[in-house]
Amino acid sequence: MRGPWTLPNFITLLRLSAIPFFLLAISDARFGIALTIFVAAGVSDGIDGYLARRFHMKSALGAYLDPIADKLMLMSSFLFLAIPSYPASVKVPVWLAVLVLSRDGLLLLVALLFILTSTKRRFPPSWAGKVTTVTQIVTVLIVLCANVWTWPREIVLIAFGGAAAATVVSGFDYVYQAARASAAPSDSLPSPSGGGLARRSLGEGGDGGEGAAP
Repeated sequence: MRGPWTLPNFITLLRLSAIPFFLLAISDARFGIALTIFVAAGVSDGIDGYLARRFHMKSALGAYLDPIADKLMLMSSFLFLAIPSYPASVKVPVWLAVLVLSRDGLLLLVALLFILTSTKRRFPPSWAGKVTTVTQIVTVLIVLCANVWTWPREIVLIAFGGAAAATVVSGFDYVYQAARASAAPSDSLPSPSGGGLARRSLGEGGDGGEGAAP
């Protein structure tokens, strides 16, 4: 493990600092800019992960900071794209935003309860969590694109349905696995998206394999 001042961590900090500009672009209906920032955030997440792995720049700070940046970007995307008063022609349904945010809040609460009340510290990968992350990212991308260009309504609806289904399935899967882990002697609890609490309960990003995308 390296110290906190590494190039991957600097890139992650840049991604965090871009979130206010991303949200401001959405609120001002500048969806081309919002789409550019969202894509750039995803690319930068891949870059910092590669650098951390390739040049052994993993750090304790990055293990927490990177997924926090990813999760903040994704959750704020659903929240701002669902606000009825904002000038988006294609919006995330309010019920879907509530579902996504509630699921993340529930999983984080369960993980924290395990840490506070047991010796369980490990959160192995969950395929359902990974699928959910991908579908949620794709959904945000489709909504942003649909506000920049004219997209068939059917594609948008399919994205909403896929994100909702994946979110519900991964939520039930996590609760089921958590119940099994609570009755097992091991110190392992499956993560909502595939990693440690800092890496995968908070987000799917990664400082060198410690996370994945916004």
